[in-house]
Parts: sequence; C-alpha cells; structure tokens
Amino acid sequence: MDDPVTTALTNLLHRLSPNHTGTVADYIPELASVDPNSLGAAMVSLHGDIYHAGDSETEFTIQSVSKPFVYALALSDLGLAAVTRHVGFEPSGEPFNAISLEPDTGRPANPLINAGAIVTTALVAGADRAEKFARIQATLFAFAGRELGVDEAVYASESATGDRNRALAYLTLSQGVLAGPVEEVTDTYFRQCALRVTAIDLAVMAATLANGGVNPVTKRSVIDAEIARITLSVMSTCGMYDASGEWMVQVGLPAKSGVGGGIVSALPGEFGIGVFSPRLDAGGNSVRGKAALHEMSQRFGLHVFTAPTGHRSPIAASDLHDEVLNVQLQGEVDFISAERIVRHLQEMAATYPLSRIDLDLTHVTTVQAAGSELLTATFTDLRSRDIAVRAISPDPSPLLELG
Repeated sequence: MDDPVTTALTNLLHRLSPNHTGTVADYIPELASVDPNSLGAAMVSLHGDIYHAGDSETEFTIQSVSKPFVYALALSDLGLAAVTRHVGFEPSGEPFNAISLEPDTGRPANPLINAGAIVTTALVAGADRAEKFARIQATLFAFAGRELGVDEAVYASESATGDRNRALAYLTLSQGVLAGPVEEVTDTYFRQCALRVTAIDLAVMAATLANGGVNPVTKRSVIDAEIARITLSVMSTCGMYDASGEWMVQVGLPAKSGVGGGIVSALPGEFGIGVFSPRLDAGGNSVRGKAALHEMSQRFGLHVFTAPTGHRSPIAASDLHDEVLNVQLQGEVDFISAERIVRHLQEMAATYPLSRIDLDLTHVTTVQAAGSELLTATFTDLRSRDIAVRAISPDPSPLLELG
C-alpha cells in the first residue's frame, strides 16, 4: 500500500498526464529520440525518506541541471570572491544561450546560463580535462548518492552540434574570464551535461542542498552549508532563465531546469524535489515539470515565502516553584528560537523573584552559534542580578555551555 505522499504524487501526475503541449529538444539530435510522454516526480525529505511516482526511475541526461552543482564545486575549490571575478550572479533576463556578458567586466551574468556555466566548469580544479571531469562526476555522484554514467551518444551529439557554446566560450576567453582552452573546457562541459540521472536522483541532489550540503540519504557531507546557501540563492533568481521572476512569484522554490526535461527544486530545510517530462516550452523548460512544481507549491504549501501558520515553540514547558524556574527546551535552538527563550527568561525574571533557572536540554537537538550567543549574553545578565543558571542534560558534553 502506497504512503500518502506517494499517493499525492501519483494523483498529481495523473492530473497532468493529458497535457501534451511543448516539444522535445531537437537542436541536440540525440535528445529528439526520447519518449515525449515520460512523466515522473520524486520528493526526498531531510530525514532521507524517498517518495516517487510515475517514470521517476527513467534515466535521462542532466543537461543544464548540472550547472548549480558544478557551481557549488567551483565555490568549494576557490571561494566566492575568486569565482565572482569570473562570473556574476545577477539574472540575465535573456534566454539560456544568449550572449550575456557584463559590459564593464566581461563576465557572464550568472553561472546558470550557458556562458556562465562554461566559465564555471573551467574554474573547477584539475590538471587537465580528464581530471576536471572526474572531479565534477565524483561531486555529482556525491550529491545523488550513487554513480552516474555518461550517455556517450548524447555527448557525441552535443559535441558535434555545440558551435554556439564554443562561440560563447571564445567570447569569454576574449574578455579574460575563461580559465582554460576553449576546446578542453567545452568538451568537459558537454560531458557534464550528458550525465544520466533520474527524477529520484534530482530529488536527492536537491535535498542535499536543502540540508545544508549533507546528503540526507547517505549522510555524507558534500559541500559546506554556506556554499549550499549561495547555490540556492542563485537558483532562486536565475534558475529558470528569463522566467525566473515569474517562477519565484508563482512557485517560490529555488530551481534549475534542463533541456533533457528535468527540473531540480528545493525547499530549504524541508525537501528536495525532482521532476521529469521531456516536452519543453519556448524557454527550454519542461512544460509538465513546471506544472507539477506549481501544483506542489500550491497544494502542499511549499512556497518558500509562505508565512507559517504556527511556529513550534522551543519551550516545551516552564514551571516556577520556590523561586526556581525550570524551563524545558526542545528542538533546534537557532536565532529565532533563542529570541523566544530569552524573552521568556527576561519576562519571568522581571515578574517573579528568582534564585535559579534550570534549563532542561534533554530534548534539544542542536544549538546554532547565533542562538548560543544570545543565550550566553542573557545568562551573563541574569547572573549579574544574582540569578543562577544551570543546565540539565543527560549528555556529559552539553550542547549549550553556560559558563
């Protein structure tokens, strides 16, 4: 018996299946041979639970969906400042294969259009094209949690018809922002685009970004949380090319599409999503893939800017007895949670005579640095008013140091 999430995905795909608008990509001849009726979707939670329906295990080539993950690798190798000298992060407002170079710097507008992606691929560390591609492939393996093979026929087809991408590479070389020979860089780029994935792979890859760079299925750290944040930020503004603004208004999920029919999308801190349907609109985005994510956003309440209807309190219980306040905390203590805890402690200290505050950390999972800073300042203030603060934790190394 299917679980409710799988049932919801199955029903969603059933509603979308009659939509046959759009056409498969044919400017790369090998892509024209795919089954245009394929339709699959997958969701992966940050607990590593995988839900999928339809043609979610059908392999297709990743194409431009590879771009944010290669960008994340370049950021890991060089850092944001160095990468930004070669490629910007502003939306171009133009098609994916347009000539979008900044007039003052010569940089491509962002790493998710073709010119920017080619420049980004060149930035990946490696002695030659083989080593660069090996590192790209290994990184995408880690994001997906399994090995991904190259579709050699698609690679050969892209290479044979890739003159526009070579022209973009020569333009960036002439501007001094391409860090490598054109033929070597574009060959590596064509290979990365020809990696074979499934909708499930894309959902795991997205969930890794949504989970701060840690693959929730393999539990392996792939990139730093800061790099995941930067990558998701660029996806939110540039991932759907010149329709990115409308996408964020209507769907509200960082995403990246590819002409192979895949779209990868993430709700930070919650889910990764992968969809696949080969028929494309005029902008090169999957018609039914876009429709699927739009409905998920609306029906499942996934828009990143949707205000929560309620916030689970970090305070599970608070009890005052004989001038001793016992406060039971729960979950993750981030800046927002810490602010609520601090406010509660200050109000209790101002209202009642207190000699001691006991903080029960038994059910606290993590304490972020910003939350710890707020709480530490509050504890110092309380002690200056002769109110002791004590941590109660079953762990000999408590998550929160009280001094």
